[in-house]
Amino acid sequence: MAWSTAVNAGSGLAWTNHRRSLPCMRVVAGDLRGRRIESPKGDATRPTTDKVREAVFNALGSMDAVDGARVADVFAGTGAMGIEALSRGASHCTFVEKDKNALAVLRQNIAALGLSDRATVLAIDAVSAVASLGDVDLFIADPPYGFTHWADLLNRCVAPVVVLESDREVGEVEGWDTVREKKYGRTHVAFLQPARVPDGTVEGE
Repeated sequence: MAWSTAVNAGSGLAWTNHRRSLPCMRVVAGDLRGRRIESPKGDATRPTTDKVREAVFNALGSMDAVDGARVADVFAGTGAMGIEALSRGASHCTFVEKDKNALAVLRQNIAALGLSDRATVLAIDAVSAVASLGDVDLFIADPPYGFTHWADLLNRCVAPVVVLESDREVGEVEGWDTVREKKYGRTHVAFLQPARVPDGTVEGE
């Protein structure tokens, strides 16, 4: 998940000095509200800020896309997005992450928050993992900045709602309609749904 280099002045959370100025992350809302989410040291993992998570999940809540949902959190990093979904009532989350340091902290976070029975961790490449996820209700992806292979990532995705985070506008993705796109500081967030087949046509023709 994404690193932020900016201070989240509105969050009320203090910067920690021993993690290279990493902000203290906490679950924003739900059953686990206020619980701490640990992050690995270094700059390989870029956790989504509390402010962005709150905005994203407020939007998802208005779409009724979280409660009871089966979620996939790919490029999961700390697992902050999937953990937020579970806190807000999602039934299960599959976390996909291949970085060893991030995986260790991700598993630690899941265990510490008592989410092991509602979580699956896949230690594989995110693009390769999509085909094995099956049907999910909510698909969240926050790849490293500079990632542009959205069509490859979503080619086998079967989900009614997709959330993509990037450092730039995601743009059009073949087979998907962008229903909402917002910018929060340096972070662009796009909400996608499967492209609608025009009336009077047969899908695949």
